[in-house]
Amino acid sequence: MERTHPDIDPFAGDPGRWGHSLINLAEIMLPCLDAAGARSVVEVGAYAGDLTGVLVDWAAASGARVWAIDPSPQEPLVRLAEERPELELVREPSLAALPHVPAADAVVIDGDHNHYTVSEELRLIEASHGGDLPLLLFHDVCWPHGRRDDYYAAERIPAEHRQPIAEGGGLFPGEPGIRPAGLPYRGAAAREGGARNGVLTAVEDFLAERSGLRLAIVPAFFGLGVVWPRDAPWGDAVGDVLEPWDGNPLLARLEANRVFHLASAHVNLVQAALAQQRSARQEAVLRRLLDSSAFAVAERLSRLRRRAGVAPGQSVVSKDDIRRALSG
Repeated sequence: MERTHPDIDPFAGDPGRWGHSLINLAEIMLPCLDAAGARSVVEVGAYAGDLTGVLVDWAAASGARVWAIDPSPQEPLVRLAEERPELELVREPSLAALPHVPAADAVVIDGDHNHYTVSEELRLIEASHGGDLPLLLFHDVCWPHGRRDDYYAAERIPAEHRQPIAEGGGLFPGEPGIRPAGLPYRGAAAREGGARNGVLTAVEDFLAERSGLRLAIVPAFFGLGVVWPRDAPWGDAVGDVLEPWDGNPLLARLEANRVFHLASAHVNLVQAALAQQRSARQEAVLRRLLDSSAFAVAERLSRLRRRAGVAPGQSVVSKDDIRRALSG
């Protein structure tokens, strides 16, 4: 589709190819915006502006406006805001910005991936829209943050709404706790699952208290969730866009395979780095032995003892043995 900008490399800002940006799901998101007739979009959590750039190009072709909310925008996003009149950059945390950002036709929620923040964002969006929800698009409704909180700044979350944190904990698919060398997340909850834990849990809890809303989940690239009012005049059109993707079992298997290999590759990378460090330490010790006068004396004494028959069965490690080990 022309407005998905297929010439843009979604991995340009993703050298590890984690597929962490919603830009990877633009081919589905932009048709949803078109189906809803959106002319204004608020993006929560813009960071470096990977998706923002696509949204701004879409807005330019549609006569729309984009507001990007991020308390710590990276330089590419700052430059984009300076260059593009369709974009307004709001440098605040989402919970401070949403009360004064104009009500929009669509809101993209991809900020702090935890139950409390997403729940509060939804509450504020509902209030600012007078109870009539716009089209809502969520990232990270699948593994790992669908059922596990992650905190960008844990001190901003009230203690009673915060899960126990495994700081720097490694996450691995199928492991509800922490796995050493798993994918590193600085502020991940120590356990997956349970009440008030994760992005998808927050979305489901919000929907459980309201009627007339529909949720679709595209199980790819950490999961795209879309929520919209069933009775919206554009509701059926959005549903038609999402119908082939919603809960698609083939996509779900592909995503499960992708994250398993992503996490496994990281485990292998960490283990290889640790092995390399051990090897370097061992090599340093052996090289010190080669230069050690005490080792030279011990080597000569061992040879003399063997010749004298004092220790006939004792093997002797020589400097030549060490040199061969180092070269080999």
